[in-house]
Amino acid sequence: MDIAQIIRSFFADMAGRISSYISLFGIQDALDILLVAVLVYVAIQLFRRSNAFPVIKGVIFLVLVLGFSQIFRLHTLSFLLNSTLQVGVLAVIVLFQPELRKMLGQVGSAGGIAIGRNAPSDLEKAIPETLEACRVLSWERQGALIVFERRVNLSDVAKTGTVVDAAVTAELIKNIFYPKAPLHDGAVIVQHGRITGAGCMLPLTGNANLSRDLGMRHRAGIGMSENSDAVVVVVSEETGTVSAAIGGMLKRNLTLETLETLLRMELVPVAEKKKGGLLSMLRKSGGKEDGV
Repeated sequence: MDIAQIIRSFFADMAGRISSYISLFGIQDALDILLVAVLVYVAIQLFRRSNAFPVIKGVIFLVLVLGFSQIFRLHTLSFLLNSTLQVGVLAVIVLFQPELRKMLGQVGSAGGIAIGRNAPSDLEKAIPETLEACRVLSWERQGALIVFERRVNLSDVAKTGTVVDAAVTAELIKNIFYPKAPLHDGAVIVQHGRITGAGCMLPLTGNANLSRDLGMRHRAGIGMSENSDAVVVVVSEETGTVSAAIGGMLKRNLTLETLETLLRMELVPVAEKKKGGLLSMLRKSGGKEDGV
């Protein structure tokens, strides 16, 4: 049998299978396909900004080559690829461990009920206090790293430093990040609108494509945002600029007004934002932009 006959036979077989599938297609099948598509989309969104994404493309290429080898009965190539993929399952799990942990953590937190987290009243008080602290720290060129918890629980991260239970105030944040203070090198963790940890250790990002002028604070902030859904505020000790990391992306050189807008959008529930929307607009219209 020549190549042309193999190709015609393959397409004829595929046409027959497609026709039979269409005749048996029902609502459950449509739901099944939709759920798989959603899972694939979520996985791509989680992996696409990480170092694992090029590896995923390589795995997809190997799977396509395996399918090609099976269609054209290339037995040796098919055997080698099958063996490689079977052994490689464990390697993929080890390689993608940070991404898998992040995905499972977000799925678990989304499926649970966040009782008492990020109370609107506490956050409404915490945001302006954080802005005031960032204004002073930026002016005095003192570095800071402030992590706001959202759905993914950060209690384990808070325990890596000194456990604190205090309201978020500008004075407390400034004292923590005072250069001679014992806790200034770590991060502050804010849970439920309260400071629960100071001097905490954060995971560094593994992204090798970041700008070389980013220091350890920025890399730790990005790493924390990659491993959770937290909002991380970073004040540079070298330049005094204020940045925010969300989902592995760093927004740099933010003004205080922009930072306030970002924090309210990401942290305050929709109902509370609607309630305070007019007051916020009036406050911003009368304020002066702070360049940082």
